[in-house]
Amino acid sequence: MVSVTVVLEDSIKAKLEKFAWINWSEVARLEAMKKKVFERFIKTGTLSKEDQEFCDKIDWYPIDELELREEYIKKLKSIEKGRHSRLTSKELDKLIGL
Repeated sequence: MVSVTVVLEDSIKAKLEKFAWINWSEVARLEAMKKKVFERFIKTGTLSKEDQEFCDKIDWYPIDELELREEYIKKLKSIEKGRHSRLTSKELDKLIGL
């Protein structure tokens, strides 16, 4: 396993030290893994079994990082103008095509 050392400004280090219970190495490791999974997802459009297990474990999915498609935004805006506040969740799902 590779070890990485990061040089931080004193002000940033002081802020991180306020959260001593957080394992910053683990945070960095998870973010690096998320980046790798996201890049593979962008290339292939799918997740491998291992990537899916990783995503499930941390409750994160690369699809959540993508911007909303314009047609979906338009659909949501049209719903917003209607009687949406009185719809049941099933009715809303049907209205937006889920």
